[in-house]
Amino acid sequence: MLTFGDKSGAAQAASDADLIKDGTEATFMADIIEGSAEVPVIVDFWAPWCGPCKQLGPALEAAVTAAKGRVRMIKINVDESPNISAQLRIQSIPTVYAFFQGKPVDGFQGALPASELKAFVEKVAALAGDGGLADAIEAAEAMLAEGEAADALETFTAILEEEPENPVAFGGVLRAHLALGQVAQAEAFLADVPAKIATAKEIEAVRAQIALLRQAENAGPEAELRAAVEADPENLQARFDLAQALHAAGKVEEAVDMLLDLFRRDRDWNDAAAKTQLFTIFDALSPKDPIVLKGRRKLSSMIFV
Repeated sequence: MLTFGDKSGAAQAASDADLIKDGTEATFMADIIEGSAEVPVIVDFWAPWCGPCKQLGPALEAAVTAAKGRVRMIKINVDESPNISAQLRIQSIPTVYAFFQGKPVDGFQGALPASELKAFVEKVAALAGDGGLADAIEAAEAMLAEGEAADALETFTAILEEEPENPVAFGGVLRAHLALGQVAQAEAFLADVPAKIATAKEIEAVRAQIALLRQAENAGPEAELRAAVEADPENLQARFDLAQALHAAGKVEEAVDMLLDLFRRDRDWNDAAAKTQLFTIFDALSPKDPIVLKGRRKLSSMIFV
């Protein structure tokens, strides 16, 4: 089980040493077996004549560098170190092994896309604990924020392999699917959420987002609904439908205002549908979003009047 806490000297030691360097048979014990005692070491077996190696090497180095000291990389030229290759039964290159605490813990053969390399490195880095998993989540969140949803999905998925009941990582997978337009995949994944985290705020947020996306698919024409409300201000169903259409059009604050007005007119209408819809919108947004803060404050003032 991975544990969290303040970063120990492990990550600092990695940052003080060379993160990426060439290894040999003479340095194998020091660089890899002993070197992986606290900080995971990724070993890239390559050769100058290997085309895929030239593609993989720089991409893997970039992913290791991005991990900022939480993992090291050693490059082994198989032509110059045949004994190591034979001992580890390297049959084709490129081959990559990850070592932690002196033992091989993961690996792959052949070139991989950059997104899969990022996920692999983050997964290996997380083995050391001491905040490694938290750092991996932070990196995945940054990818998602920067529009790299596919990369974020790979990384969140790798994190879940280490900790299947991590609500942040589970929610991250769901949000990455939504960012990629994969609503059905998100719904299918959500159906398998572990019971222990089923009501976590990260899961509830995505559940609300999916509900709103499905509503948007059936939202009526905004112009017609506006006209209906103007023609009959007491048509509460038209107000509710207009709020859904506004939200579907990205006019979230206006949708919230419409629902608040509906609640003010009749809080019990349609089994308190306005309040329920407001909570769905609030759950889908960040708790610190100004729309949420303002909307909750107004709703509370009406509820307790």
